[in-house]
Amino acid sequence: MGRAIVEVAKGEAAVEIVALCDMGDPIEPAISNSDVVIDFSHPGAIGDVCAAASRHRRPLVIGTTGHSPEQRAEIERCAASVAVVLSSNFSIGVNALFWLTRKAGEMLGPDFDLEIVEMHHRLKKDSPSGTALTLSEILQTQRELAPVHGRHGQVGERKANEIGIHSVRGGDVVGDHTVIFAGAGERVELTHRATSRQTFAAGALRAARWIVGRSPGLYSMEDVLGLSARK
Repeated sequence: MGRAIVEVAKGEAAVEIVALCDMGDPIEPAISNSDVVIDFSHPGAIGDVCAAASRHRRPLVIGTTGHSPEQRAEIERCAASVAVVLSSNFSIGVNALFWLTRKAGEMLGPDFDLEIVEMHHRLKKDSPSGTALTLSEILQTQRELAPVHGRHGQVGERKANEIGIHSVRGGDVVGDHTVIFAGAGERVELTHRATSRQTFAAGALRAARWIVGRSPGLYSMEDVLGLSARK
């Protein structure tokens, strides 16, 4: 993702990459010379990233997923002093999928069973994906359900009013996500397929441009895209 962001930024006149940090590199010098920070590293780095962003009062865009509850709390503490965009997926299309999933859930109601299927390349570490978990959270919020996590097509014990999340890993798939609403006599499927990481990079840069000058707080890509009630 870091390489993809650098590549996409070359085509955007309003964006200049002033520093690059890999795991283990000092963060402070890079942040002090920037207007905004983008983090696509590792959950274990979030403490250092948030601390540096808070000290230098730099807005922060976080695309790393798989944070523990304690790490999520660190992000929320950081958002009390600086503006933070946190998203499991920066693709414009995936955020449209989030919105459509919420609307479909409202329309179809409890008579439809819910399943989520996601597929990624064989090297992806977290499972289920952060995007699949976000989709699950959207549906859980509506129906107060608990997720069941399947792995590589293996389905866990299926109970009434649960959301199945099934993860498939293989090849070089960038990211496929399908939400299934299965009812009696009909089925609705919402699918997004990503074919290039540049899609996520463009969204992250859009978030970075948007967050500069914002008040401290925890924002989402729905805020960036104007899909939320908060402006």
